[in-house]
Amino acid sequence: MQTNKGNLNKITAASLLVALGIIYGDIGTSPLYVLSAIVGERQITQTLVFGGVSLIFWTLFFQTTLKYIWLTLKADNHGEGGVFSLFALVKRYNKNLAIITILGATTLLADGIITPPISVASAIEGLGTVNSFEKIFVPGNLITVGIVIGILSALFFFQRFGTQNIGKTFGPVMTVWFMMLLIVGVAEIIHFPAMLKALNPYYGYKLLTDYPKGFWLLGAVFLATTGAEALYSDLGHCGIKNIRITWIFVKISLVINYIGQAAWILNLKSSTLHGLNPFFEMMPEWFLIPSIIIATAATIIASQALISGSFTLVSEAMNLNFWPRVTVRQPSDIKGQIYIPSINIVLWFGCILMVIYFKTSAAMQAAYGFSITIAMMMTTVLLNFYLKFRLKWKQIYVTLVIGLFAIIESSFFVANVAKIKQRWMFLFFELSIFLTMYVWYYGRKVSNSFSKFVDIGKYTPQMIELSEDDSIPKFCTHLIYLTKANSRVQIEEKIIKSIFSKKPKRADVYWFVHLNRTEDPFTMSYDVSELIDDKVIKININIGFRIQPKTEIYFRKIVRELVTKKELNLHIRADGSTKYNPEPDFKFVVIEKFLSVENDFSLKKGILLNAYFFLKNLGLSDERAFGLDKSDVVTEEIPFIFSPLEKVELERISNTH
Repeated sequence: MQTNKGNLNKITAASLLVALGIIYGDIGTSPLYVLSAIVGERQITQTLVFGGVSLIFWTLFFQTTLKYIWLTLKADNHGEGGVFSLFALVKRYNKNLAIITILGATTLLADGIITPPISVASAIEGLGTVNSFEKIFVPGNLITVGIVIGILSALFFFQRFGTQNIGKTFGPVMTVWFMMLLIVGVAEIIHFPAMLKALNPYYGYKLLTDYPKGFWLLGAVFLATTGAEALYSDLGHCGIKNIRITWIFVKISLVINYIGQAAWILNLKSSTLHGLNPFFEMMPEWFLIPSIIIATAATIIASQALISGSFTLVSEAMNLNFWPRVTVRQPSDIKGQIYIPSINIVLWFGCILMVIYFKTSAAMQAAYGFSITIAMMMTTVLLNFYLKFRLKWKQIYVTLVIGLFAIIESSFFVANVAKIKQRWMFLFFELSIFLTMYVWYYGRKVSNSFSKFVDIGKYTPQMIELSEDDSIPKFCTHLIYLTKANSRVQIEEKIIKSIFSKKPKRADVYWFVHLNRTEDPFTMSYDVSELIDDKVIKININIGFRIQPKTEIYFRKIVRELVTKKELNLHIRADGSTKYNPEPDFKFVVIEKFLSVENDFSLKKGILLNAYFFLKNLGLSDERAFGLDKSDVVTEEIPFIFSPLEKVELERISNTH
């Protein structure tokens, strides 16, 4: 792991290009709509424009630079970042942090249906600024909406093939994008250099206090930093040094462009914007179409980065038991690149609904920001525990730093709450994600809490006797059970019952395999305990939370290594292979629970467990989830009795016939 982390922190032209290509899509395309959202159709005044730019600058400073670039990136889990990586680092310090993590992950995932439509729509609507196109590409008309839907649909369709080919262009395209932001911004500032005074925090304070309803403009200001959470989530792709160095260039480009837009607005010979987008309006006429093409490419890259991030988020949620097991595919050989078909469909459907319902980017802006505010607040809560317990900061420093972010984010949250009336229907989408994570995490905990473990040693004499009893038909040569027991000498009681009950399972070797999810993202290790010579063997396989398990492959590799090294006597005994079939005779047994009708639940537990088993039936089976789909697997179902029905009122009546 240290080697991987060291490679990520190497500073090269290629590594910086990669960082530019995949880290800054969301925050980098915000100049397309942020300042126009702040000004809107309001009367253009110096207080409004200067104050808007000032608040944007200081928001980027406190939220992005200070909180994420300087502080949160320190909370790396062996080079990986994101809400689940942070949770893995601090979960031991407070048992209630799971609900905080669920809220953060829910709102971050919900962002996946808002960012792509608003970014792509903002770019395509720029075509309406081109001469002779004004009446064709009207924001919200059928043509504009159709193009946006077409681009988004194509983007989601091509996810199944991976992005390894077009991914090579992300860095250069985003470099061109940020250079364009910088150059165009400088060109405007040259005509109005006094605009640089807007960086003074006094103007932001004046807007909040003196301007009518100025506080509520924070909802639009917040859009400038909505991609900050992605900086932390993508830490594992680029490394902290590459992110921090590229942020210098990115932030300068963003700030200069915002100031340039403000200069254009103040030089506008009109009292309001009249629906004009200052980003495209300040472009030289000869460069307008190329700028729209570059902007569209940048928004597609931003959307791609968010979709890939959503896949990674759900994958981590599954591996940390926050999400039901669903199909995960790897469309290319690139490490970490995954594709989750079910999530792809959900995000696509959500994005299309966004476009159809809101139609214009301006309408989407009015609904944007609420979810990410909550995500940032949840990260702040987790960060509090990281600073206090992992970095061992003094309480006074933790209080000051976390208090600062709490004040800023609470202000943004209050300002964004007003947006709920524009986006209330999407609360159902977020509620569905939240309930799915909540039910799966806590329902699984209840289910696991009723697992009974026993000492293997009590049953080893019976195993030896059964193994050598020729009167019992041999079930297989190698019998492998998947167990949740961490201890080398314990297994579930249900496994013992499976071996001895009804038809006893006679085998030459009994294996018990425990898949241990580690707090490190990419752990790959194992240990072996031979409890009875060549008869009962326990294997612990340690797998990082970012790795999709392939238990069958791991097990076969471990057995080959044991045979090759002659650590066990497996190399001198029959393994079940024959001249007709050279493969060893392995049989995996997976024991699945089902909710028994014998239960008598309280209302709360009944809803939780019924919902949990419903999700369990919708998800992947255990054999597929553990990577056993190609092996010889036997699945056994056992009833889960949480609260047995004790009092049965059944009255016997006399038979009169």
